[in-house]
Amino acid sequence: MSEFREMRRKRQQLSEEESICILQQATAGTLALLGDNGYPYALPISYVYADGKLYFHSALEGHKVDAIRNCDKASFCVIAQDDIHPKKYTTYYRSVIAFGCIHIIEGKSEKLETARLLGNRYNPNDEESLQKELEHGFARMLMIRFDIEHLTGKAAIELVREQSK
Repeated sequence: MSEFREMRRKRQQLSEEESICILQQATAGTLALLGDNGYPYALPISYVYADGKLYFHSALEGHKVDAIRNCDKASFCVIAQDDIHPKKYTTYYRSVIAFGCIHIIEGKSEKLETARLLGNRYNPNDEESLQKELEHGFARMLMIRFDIEHLTGKAAIELVREQSK
């Protein structure tokens, strides 16, 4: 038995390929951690997806860093579509949730490699600016790796019906 729940409305479940595509295209999501005193701590954050992992950057200290150091389990949610249809009292949505373990990257070469991945994601084809940014801020930042253990995507039933026509 898996430690992760199966989706209740399987007809609305996106394929793994569709879910990965959403992660590749989106630019931000919500990272959920176990925060202070057992309270959930969820924060909007930019990321890059590569080879089944998510990467984030951070300051050297703060609530997020403390939460990661205290508990390595996390989830990450991306909303790819959120179209409100008021007369139907519904929303046409597509979203993805990833569950997994989250770690602060300790090795300098992996930290540099993942910082470059993130930099190139948000400012592609500008190696000169990225190099200057890394020289200026590398020592004052952390890179974080989220190893995806379970990924699930879901679409509104209305979108599923449209697709099956």
